[in-house]
Amino acid sequence: MFPLFCLIRQATAQQDSTHTAADSLLIKQLEQQLAATSQPSAPQAATRAAQSTNPNISVIGDFRASYLTPARRHLEAEFHEAEISLQSVVDPYARADFFVALARDEASGEFGVELEEAFLTTQTLPAGLQLKLGKFRSTFGKINMLHPHALPFLDVPNVYANYLGDEGLNDEGASLSWLVPNPLNFYQELAFEVTRGPSESPSFVMSEADRFLYSSHLKNFWDLTPNATLEIGLSGAIGPNEAARNSVLGGIDLTYKWKPLRFNAYKSFVLQLEALLSEKKISANEKLQTWGMYALSTYQLGRRWFLTGRFDYANQPGEANYVERAYSGILGWYATEFQKIELQYKTTDANAFARVHQVGVRAIFIIGAHGAHVY
Repeated sequence: MFPLFCLIRQATAQQDSTHTAADSLLIKQLEQQLAATSQPSAPQAATRAAQSTNPNISVIGDFRASYLTPARRHLEAEFHEAEISLQSVVDPYARADFFVALARDEASGEFGVELEEAFLTTQTLPAGLQLKLGKFRSTFGKINMLHPHALPFLDVPNVYANYLGDEGLNDEGASLSWLVPNPLNFYQELAFEVTRGPSESPSFVMSEADRFLYSSHLKNFWDLTPNATLEIGLSGAIGPNEAARNSVLGGIDLTYKWKPLRFNAYKSFVLQLEALLSEKKISANEKLQTWGMYALSTYQLGRRWFLTGRFDYANQPGEANYVERAYSGILGWYATEFQKIELQYKTTDANAFARVHQVGVRAIFIIGAHGAHVY
């Protein structure tokens, strides 16, 4: 009886040992499979690293057709511009943005390449500070920072064209902005910029001496209700002019936006006003003070339809007696965030020329990943 019992225990121990060895082998195989799936292979790791360093690339097309009277050539159609953007983080401390335009030269009629913007922006400075270095559109006024395709109209307001030029303040230098802490708990940002001076501008020139263009902007933003916001901005700029003296520009802008939470895809309203005041010193004892403004409102008719009206009034920096008034109406169809078509009618009166009528059509189309614009 005892030998039989010993044989049974020995067989049971061998069976348990066999099961234990099999379980250990299975566990080891599972661990190897988990390790293989948790660690990407060399090609996969290389692909992910490449994806993290590749910039966001987009191309924006701008095609236009227009009718102008009085003019020698009434009808015109052109591919106005193609904008190529490359945007990416450089490292955890900064990001870089590049914008290159392919546009037709007005003098030669040939397409050429122009560097619109190229700048580095810091991401980790303390105390709410941010530094921008390179070539960039200045933080001045409400719309100077925006590229033309992002505007709800085909041309810049007359006051911008007369005082800043069609391209606005777009220069090389440095910009320091500060997110201001305040006890009233609303958004407030102060920007100060130093640039070399624009090569082409009605108000400023690039000085041959050590004189630069200085500009600043204070942005104040409030949430009035869950459906409405209010923004008030103050701007200032001082720099050399063609008379080897200084020109000073001061600006104020106000923007009210309404977009109901319940029907935000179908209804919205924007009211925007901006004024610029200029003081141009042309001699030791002579200054010219002029000004200009625009007011616009945009109402969203439906999911894809927007109606905009704009009024312009403007002098010119060196001509206080020159007065220009314009009225514009724009109907926009926004298919998606990547495509829109706009129809604009504009009439302009001035005391220096006869009334001008202009009808324009613009088609904007985008491919690629294009970053958001300033709110």
